Amino acid sequence: MEVFGMMTIVLFIVALVFVFKTINVVPQQHAWVVERLGKYHATLAPGLNIVVPFIDRIAYKHVLKEIPLDVPPQVCITRDNTQLQVDGILYFQITDPMRASYGSSNYLAAITQLAQTTLRSVIGKMELDKTFEERDHINITIVNAIDESAANWGVKVLRYEIKDLTPPAEILHSMQAQITAEREKRALIAASEGRKQEQINIATGEREAAIARSEGEKQASINRAEGQAKAIVALAEANAEALRQIGAAIREPGGQEAVNLKVAEQYVDAFSELAKTNNSIIVPANLGEMSGLIASAMQIVKAQK
Repeated sequence: MEVFGMMTIVLFIVALVFVFKTINVVPQQHAWVVERLGKYHATLAPGLNIVVPFIDRIAYKHVLKEIPLDVPPQVCITRDNTQLQVDGILYFQITDPMRASYGSSNYLAAITQLAQTTLRSVIGKMELDKTFEERDHINITIVNAIDESAANWGVKVLRYEIKDLTPPAEILHSMQAQITAEREKRALIAASEGRKQEQINIATGEREAAIARSEGEKQASINRAEGQAKAIVALAEANAEALRQIGAAIREPGGQEAVNLKVAEQYVDAFSELAKTNNSIIVPANLGEMSGLIASAMQIVKAQK
């Protein structure tokens, strides 16, 4: 009985091992490569998979997600013989698990070395200043060069990004001095342009103000002339109207006598004002001249009639 019990336990354990070896669950975005008797047999997709125990073997397990690969920093020589330390990162994805298993003994090392050699070649064709301006061109060139070779390894290179471009310290100092000089130059140019525009604005304002003043003075002179002309016309019209009214009044009955009386009164008033001058009383030498003067004035009035 004891031997039978031991055999049962052994068979149960063998059965468990057989079950565990037969059933395999592959996670999502993973691919497992199966070898049968040392030869490639199949690639297990995500989910439940059954293999033959002790005959099939899970040889390789690959992750199908996008993988970032840090490319170690390296010193590159530019076209103008300047040392430049470059640090980058590479993104790739396994597209063919079978090729990734058997196409290269170590595809990670192969991709890294190829990225470094391609980077040195690209940087060597550029001058120092261009390396900072042509980052996109460098990235695209490296991706194209690696992707062509990585196809045999079952790997698809998605992109390459330069993280740092570090020139020597003395080059950094000279570049900083150049940047400072350029900024000072732009500041001086901007200040001079500002002063120039200020002078232009002042001159334009003064010209427009002078034009406005001259236009105002011109309009004022025109207005004064028009006012004086209208005043002269109005005065002439008033005098003409007064003369017409006087003439009409003279032609009325008793008008002649009224005119004689008015002229006599004005004559007397004139002599009274002369008498007040210098506190002395002035009388005509011949009082008969007064009546003669009045008669002369009346003759003029009659002639006007």
